[in-house]
Amino acid sequence: MFTRWSASSGSSRRRNKVKTYQVIFQPSGRRGEILEGKTILEASRELGAEVESVCGEARICGKCKVKLEEGFFERYGITSHPQNLSPFIEEEEKFIQDAERGEGYRLGCVAQIRGDVLIFVPEESRAQKQVVRKAATERSIDLKPAVSLYFVELPHPTFYDPLGDFDRLKRALNKKYNLTSLDIDYHTLLKLPGVLRQGGWKVTVATWMEKEIIDIKPGKKEDTYGLAIDVGTTTVAGYLCDLRSGKLIATESMMNPQVTYGEDVMSRITFAMTHQDGLERMHRSIIDGLNRLIHNATNGCGLSPEDILEITIVGNTAMHHLLLKINPEYLGIPPFPPATHQSIDIKARDLGLEVHPSANVHILPIEAGFVGADNVGVLIAEEPYNQDEMVLIIDIGTNGELVMGNRKKLISSSCATGPALEGAHIKFGMRAAQGAIERIRIDPETLEVNFKVIGQEYWHSDLKIVRAKGICGSGIIDVMAELYRNGIIDKSGRFRKSIQSPRLRIFDGRPEFVIAWKHETSVGKDITITQQDVRNVQLAKGALYTGAKLMMKRLGIEKLNKVILAGAFGSYIDTEEAMVLGMFPDCDLKHVYTVGNAAGDGARIALLNRAKRTEAEEIAKRVEYIELTIEEDFKNEFMESMQIPHMKDSFPHLKGIVRDEIFKN
Repeated sequence: MFTRWSASSGSSRRRNKVKTYQVIFQPSGRRGEILEGKTILEASRELGAEVESVCGEARICGKCKVKLEEGFFERYGITSHPQNLSPFIEEEEKFIQDAERGEGYRLGCVAQIRGDVLIFVPEESRAQKQVVRKAATERSIDLKPAVSLYFVELPHPTFYDPLGDFDRLKRALNKKYNLTSLDIDYHTLLKLPGVLRQGGWKVTVATWMEKEIIDIKPGKKEDTYGLAIDVGTTTVAGYLCDLRSGKLIATESMMNPQVTYGEDVMSRITFAMTHQDGLERMHRSIIDGLNRLIHNATNGCGLSPEDILEITIVGNTAMHHLLLKINPEYLGIPPFPPATHQSIDIKARDLGLEVHPSANVHILPIEAGFVGADNVGVLIAEEPYNQDEMVLIIDIGTNGELVMGNRKKLISSSCATGPALEGAHIKFGMRAAQGAIERIRIDPETLEVNFKVIGQEYWHSDLKIVRAKGICGSGIIDVMAELYRNGIIDKSGRFRKSIQSPRLRIFDGRPEFVIAWKHETSVGKDITITQQDVRNVQLAKGALYTGAKLMMKRLGIEKLNKVILAGAFGSYIDTEEAMVLGMFPDCDLKHVYTVGNAAGDGARIALLNRAKRTEAEEIAKRVEYIELTIEEDFKNEFMESMQIPHMKDSFPHLKGIVRDEIFKN
């Protein structure tokens, strides 16, 4: 047992006079105790964060550049400070500029641990790039974008017709296209005289909602572009589209840079409340991140960021507020009211987004404090309000959002699943990245484990060399379901002591199950599932099931006709394993399916069809939000939902999938 003691460099631990400190890496989420004096690079290897090092620590490549995040991080109970690393040295100066040094950048191969630290590893310094799975889904979308192009030829001004340039343009557009009451954006007005003359009075005008002229170019142009963005708690995705054809030009994704300030929404709200510049720092980080995404998306297809004339954005309520730099404090205080429910239109330049300065940003409406515009995006993508069947839609992420109902009535709720399903708070959990175990199967006879690792085409039993680093969310769900259906854990989640297998062992006084042996990993140790891991997953899955059960009670229904799993994470879940675990009530598995990043699809639909924006506004008002924690049966339902798949509820559609004796014991 480590003993905590006070030291000038922060909090440390001592065992046999050896000091260790807590080191946390973001965005991977890997963390652990590291011996004093070890470098950040050495710490990253011990914890499986793997920072790039091309030169083998010769200090000549600069690829291991990382950033120390400064401040008190309540979630982890540490104060991360520059003094908690060894002093900056001359060898770092050739790779780290003065401005970067001021922001906390260091070389991982040089900086030594001298206290508790939170380290952010930039994308370019990650040895294993994060796999952000937010591909767009093929959908039929009626095209009616907010931005329209009009080619017009104007008569030259003369002494007999000295009408002003803007008035002359309006007159021509009204005459040819019957466009009345047009205004013009200030930035477009500034370049109007020059463009008219450059084009010989033949120009293409871009209007927004036929209300405002937002761009003008010489000659005839036919292409215009827009960007749909899904700002998730963990990941961000952008979909660059041709507004004229509706074609998806490029998809770009990244980790949300705000993970440095906390893995879930409450952590970030707390950070904003407890740090004087907390809101500004988180707002700046997401804006900077979006600008990188914009540049990457346009550069990849030969466009310029200024070609983007329209942006639509979805995100949960906390991400919505942080993006707009709205104080999120009251989202963390009951009854959790948002600043606004309505959709917002704002100039890109006012947000600091580096696209066309006159571009409009449309942010979809939100439903409640913990059900945001991302859920509204899911609604307009899946349209349960146009169906007769009773549908449950679960958008699984760090925060679980649920919608249930049909054309008669829709209700929504939110549950704090926590980051366990995304790999955090699991001993060997990690986000989806190269080396993460994403699929797991256990042989019912031998209890031997077969698994598949991201980045490898085949299952590990068919490979000679396996480099597993940890287990990501889809693998975590698989293994919990497999442990239960093979009788290794019981309904309560306890490991069965009667199981005879070298994989089930006692470590540090507690049971754990070995998924990958040391020689099959790249972290130099066995990858296991512990009793605490099981408990953390039970809490997460119990929250989802409780939400669904209470919503069914509110609607007065006994069964569901359809279950839809949405979200990037939901797309990679094995639906059968998810129901075995008890993530949602019993349903015919033929009618349980995944739809990918439906929130992002909703943002894309709103980008390409402005009528859907009106529909989104109306639906957001129609959906009835219920706060689960104040429901009368919440505590009892949650307790029963903790068991696998459930304490009392029957699962007839799992007959033949889970043995009868497993259900009974």
